[in-house]
Amino acid sequence: MSHSKGFLDRGLAMTTPHPLGERIVRAEGCWLETESGEKLFDLVSGIGVSSLGHGHPAIRQAIHDQVDRHLHVMVYGEYAQAPQDRAAALLLEGLSKTPLDAVYFVNSGTEAIEGAMKLARRSTGRKEIFGVMGGYHGSTFGALSLSTPSHRRNAFLPLLPQVHHLPFEDTEALSLITHRTAAVCVETVQGDAGIRPLSLAYLTALRERCSQTGALLILDEIQCGLGRTGALHAFQHTGVVPDILVLGKALGGGMPIGAFVSSKERMMALRESPKLGHITTFGGHPLACAASAAFLKELGQLDLSEITATGERWKQALTGHTAVCEVRGMGHFLGVDLDGPERVSKLVASARSKGLVCFWFLSRPQGFRLAPPLNASRRELDQALAALLEALDSVSD
Repeated sequence: MSHSKGFLDRGLAMTTPHPLGERIVRAEGCWLETESGEKLFDLVSGIGVSSLGHGHPAIRQAIHDQVDRHLHVMVYGEYAQAPQDRAAALLLEGLSKTPLDAVYFVNSGTEAIEGAMKLARRSTGRKEIFGVMGGYHGSTFGALSLSTPSHRRNAFLPLLPQVHHLPFEDTEALSLITHRTAAVCVETVQGDAGIRPLSLAYLTALRERCSQTGALLILDEIQCGLGRTGALHAFQHTGVVPDILVLGKALGGGMPIGAFVSSKERMMALRESPKLGHITTFGGHPLACAASAAFLKELGQLDLSEITATGERWKQALTGHTAVCEVRGMGHFLGVDLDGPERVSKLVASARSKGLVCFWFLSRPQGFRLAPPLNASRRELDQALAALLEALDSVSD
């Protein structure tokens, strides 16, 4: 049975005509195990979800403990639940020097983007929202409206009105942000565009323009947040603080969860006129929040300077390879460009033959991503890098 038919033959919807297709029967630490017993080193952490590896014992134990207490009991925002309290306290502790002091837990990063857009419109009374070219924020209508490039969007037009896009890193275009603008939403480090960090100069100018006009700055750190760049939050590299912070992926330690974080004062806009300004049945689910609290506690014990050091070692090694055109990013969040999509496909296949899981970018087909677990050992990382360099050797001219 071909991989391209496998999902439909099993009654499952497909997202691509060329899925990876292998059946994974177990995952632990940095490793995935196939049904044939082969072990693969996960160099992408499940696309940023399993930032402390797969099946981290503390996260697994927190889930087991919560299963014995209760599962879903009520829609979000009605009953007090200890897992939500623990996750919120730990998350906000890492934001204690900012005005970000209230968190709304939802089911995914995409839903968090939707909530952030609603909060921006509701709290400012304005309608216009800007994304930035190259951004990817999710696949629901609001998130897709913020995203580019056009090939991701055109089949689903028309999308939301009064959502526009600023050119990437163009400070002169910031004049388009006016007193009609509710918010500007941008990834602190653009993910699917190939791991492109926004410069300090641009972020500073963007923050100043938003403050001047009363527009809110929404930073999407669904992919780049929570330790991946070598800082707890990617914006902390710059000192530029958002009005709304959006999180997802790694936040649940492998469980589905997202969050948007803002000030208590601003969050109050969602509780009346109308009531239930944003509502979610499963958001803040006790299992997901228990896992999130365990993840955040373990993340707080990591030496993030080691993440930064690893990124620099890998960038130096990869930049020096003849097959590599460019390396971007920081920490355990790198984008590597080769000379075209065909070369990337060969690299991913070659890496797989050497026991590595690599993955490309949909919006930058000439590049592939590297995002290994943050707690991978130095030995594991060195072995993975050596194997990756061998794979690059095999696709060099």
